[in-house]
Amino acid sequence: MTTDDRSEGVRTFRAPSGPAALVIGSLLALFLLGDAVLRAGWGPMLLLAPWVLLVLWLVYVSSFASAVRIDDDGVVVQNLLRRITFGWQRVRAVDLRWQLIFSLDDGKDLACYGGPAKAGPIRMPARGGDGEEKMPAGIRALTEIEGRWEAAPATADAPIRRSWDRPATIALVVIVVWAVLAVLVANAG
Repeated sequence: MTTDDRSEGVRTFRAPSGPAALVIGSLLALFLLGDAVLRAGWGPMLLLAPWVLLVLWLVYVSSFASAVRIDDDGVVVQNLLRRITFGWQRVRAVDLRWQLIFSLDDGKDLACYGGPAKAGPIRMPARGGDGEEKMPAGIRALTEIEGRWEAAPATADAPIRRSWDRPATIALVVIVVWAVLAVLVANAG
């Protein structure tokens, strides 16, 4: 898991492939659009750009945006475009199956797409001979999350709120409108 500490006590868990996929996708998009400018000019590149940006947007949403952010007061889970926030007092149980799962007091289980995931034990060669087992990252993350949950103050009782990731949704709308305009311009000329 990669972590992002924005302020003291805040921890973000995200799949390690997410940032790599976003960087590689961004570099590829930049290369393709730069190549389009060099070969055909700015006008054709602007007609091609929404399609490249749509693929980049899909890479962002599917691999990078999904994450679990914890602090002393509660949790923010983002699964693709859906964002769920809640206080620690709303959690009935935390489990790690194939992915992190919060059982909430509204009776629903929340699977976290971008959080810690279950993996087998990692064997580290010891100097004495046998392989010594090292605790997997998913189990270490689960232990940290459970520790935060158990240490949460009684005031960490924010209600469960479900919302959409507005910036990503707005970006999608802009890209789709741009793509429609690109099709109209290409068909007109």
